[in-house]
Amino acid sequence: MLILYWVLIALMLVGVIGAVVPGIPGTSLILMAIIIWGVVQGSLSSIILPLGVAIAVLLASIGIEFLASYWGAKRAGASKWGQIGAIVGLILGFLGLLPTLPFGGPLLGILVGPLLGAIMGEYLYQRNWRLAVKAGVGIVVGSLIGNLIQGALAIVTLSVFVLTTWSQIAGVY
Repeated sequence: MLILYWVLIALMLVGVIGAVVPGIPGTSLILMAIIIWGVVQGSLSSIILPLGVAIAVLLASIGIEFLASYWGAKRAGASKWGQIGAIVGLILGFLGLLPTLPFGGPLLGILVGPLLGAIMGEYLYQRNWRLAVKAGVGIVVGSLIGNLIQGALAIVTLSVFVLTTWSQIAGVY
């Protein structure tokens, strides 16, 4: 039981990383680990609080992701073209299709792809490099802020789980 607990904590830590890094499952991994722990314990009542927090954080994370990107785009004067370009850049960057990246693989592509995509999308729309770069940076900064907020919420969820379940594990030692 103790080994499973630590494996689930490790899975939740991957979820915390995933809440910050695009392309890796985040809060959903934490939620899954909490449910597994409740099923293994045979009592879902022992995980009601962490389960409720995880569901709330999962729903909030979805909203935060969209609102942060929108906020960054709006602050920088980006159009829908820049937002679409950022999404295309994220996908291409994750798949490693960006020819300008000789190293770093998908992780670097996830970071650089949205910026390049947003800039290209804005340039196609506005035909002004300065405005395109400003909009691209705005979209990426908004997205990064959203990811940091999601990471903080994921840490809170993990902490609530540990605080509410630690007494079940402490008796094992």
